[in-house]
Formats: sequence, structure tokens, C-alpha cells
Amino acid sequence: MFCDRCGTPVQAGQAYCSKCGKQIMGPALLAQPRPGRVQEHVRLLGLFWLALSAFDAVGGVFLYVFANAAMPHMGQFAAPDAPAAFLRPLLSVFAILLLAKAALGLLAGWGLLRHEKWARLLALVLAFVSLFTNIPFGTALGVYTLWVLLPSESEREYAALTDSRAA
Repeated sequence: MFCDRCGTPVQAGQAYCSKCGKQIMGPALLAQPRPGRVQEHVRLLGLFWLALSAFDAVGGVFLYVFANAAMPHMGQFAAPDAPAAFLRPLLSVFAILLLAKAALGLLAGWGLLRHEKWARLLALVLAFVSLFTNIPFGTALGVYTLWVLLPSESEREYAALTDSRAA
């Protein structure tokens, strides 16, 4: 409990404020309410999505370059051509999917930082995908995203954040 004039902590049953001397009438005012879970964590969540997506992008570029630059020359290193012919398109597809996930993650992180309405849904979809893909960091970020954004009260709080940004 705090004094409603100066904000000094006041004990229950105290008649006067110890700092400003104001008489405490009735119950002292409670402290300001804590911000909700979404308001506290949405900035950090956006930064984490940007960071994980940057690592995904680097991995996707590396995998694509490896598949298309090194794999065609594997036959020169006494490796048979059959695995290279099979692995090259497979690794290229994985690299493109990883780059697409990185682009969507960067978009979700940017949207969360700017409190865009669509960013919550995109982050939740990516959280479910990340639970099984980027072990252990993607799994941890997926669980954290679900904890922050999935409950129904989080949806209302995020909607209030987007409405306050628009106003």
C-alpha cells in the first residue's frame, strides 16, 4: 500500500504518511497494477524471433550454397555420384524451406515489436512449427511463445496493445 500523495509505502493501519504527513483516510491505495504477461514479454519475444530467424537464414544460405557448390564436386573426392545426385535436390529443398521459415520468423518478430494485429497469429503458427524443428532453441522459443500468446486473456491483452498503438 502507498500514500496517494507522495507514493511512500504505508503500513496497514497507519494513520499518517511518514514522509509527507498526509492523513490516511480509509484503506491506503494499492500500487499500480502490474502490466500483463503479453505487455511484459512481447518485446523480448519479438527480439528472440528476430535472432532465431537470423540463425535460420544463415543456416539456410549455408545449406543452399553447400548443396549447389560442393555437392556437384563430391565425385572428385572418390565419392560415388548416386548420393550426390539424390542429396543435392534434397538439401536444396531443405535450404529453401529453412529460408522461408526464417523470412516468416523475421516478419513475426518485426510484427510483434510493432504490435501488428497479424503478428500474434503468425508467431503462434511458427511456435508450433518450431517445437519440432530447431531443437533445442526453437523448442524453447516455441514454448515461450505459446506461454505468452496462446491463452485467451493474452489475445485480449494483445488486441488492447494493437488498439493503443493505432490510437
